[in-house]
Amino acid sequence: MQHDQHHPVLLEEAMQALAIQPAGQYVDATFGRGGHTRALLARLNAEGRVWAADRDPQAIAAAQTIKDSRLTLWRASFTELLEQLKAAALAGKLHGMLFDLGVSSPQLDQPERGFSFAADGPLDMRMDPDSGESAADWLARATPEQIADVLHHFGEERYARRIARAIVETRTQQPLRTTKALADLIAAAIPTREPGKHPATRTFQALRIHINNELNQLRTALAAVCELLAPGGRLVVISFHSLEDRIVKHFIREQSRGLALPKRLPVPAATTQGQLRAIGGLIRPGAAEIAANPRARSARLRTAERL
Repeated sequence: MQHDQHHPVLLEEAMQALAIQPAGQYVDATFGRGGHTRALLARLNAEGRVWAADRDPQAIAAAQTIKDSRLTLWRASFTELLEQLKAAALAGKLHGMLFDLGVSSPQLDQPERGFSFAADGPLDMRMDPDSGESAADWLARATPEQIADVLHHFGEERYARRIARAIVETRTQQPLRTTKALADLIAAAIPTREPGKHPATRTFQALRIHINNELNQLRTALAAVCELLAPGGRLVVISFHSLEDRIVKHFIREQSRGLALPKRLPVPAATTQGQLRAIGGLIRPGAAEIAANPRARSARLRTAERL
């Protein structure tokens, strides 16, 4: 799929939030189809640099179309990216880090990736299809309690137990190998529906987050941000559901507060002050962007600056 068919969400808002310096050094931690990376490169001068990464081999293949010596690209998860950045002696030198979480449109639009129930395909859901366990393989071995746990915590699915029971009952007859088989099973298992939402939406979200270890990857990435950003450097995170947004919001709040020490301790103020400050409030897409790209409707952008 060509990059022009993938609309980077909140593109202008993200560029503004990064407060781009033309000779700055920036990280796009989720290359996707390169919309944010291209926008960064367009705003930098000859001294500026972008480091970009993605777990998905198709994203890395798409990136080969960008012929620009200012771009360094790694196939890496968040954890691996942080190790690469530190190894490249970039700690404390980055002017901005952008995280665009969730799944890219090309991933959703390819049935063979198994992220979506819109078209039938293998029940895979791995962002990196060369490593880890597919959703089908995990569902074939997980206990009903483990399945219900994942659906409840990562999908906020109120019928988690009922769906888990149906999955375990069904797999004794035949393995669940396709997105359609799972979506049909969920539709049959759930007594009521949320208006305008397919009954399998929450389960598919939960399985994707679990299979790709998304929330732990995000926590690991955020924990390294303060060490990597230069003073005045910006952290910009675009998230697509409340679980991710909550982690980002709490991280910025905690890093803004600094150490909570008893009042009269003889400690210099500088050692107890926070490392970040929140910039602006929560930003959501406008009506025009949602009309042009309905998948943008759940996006939320948060910004913080390194003190």
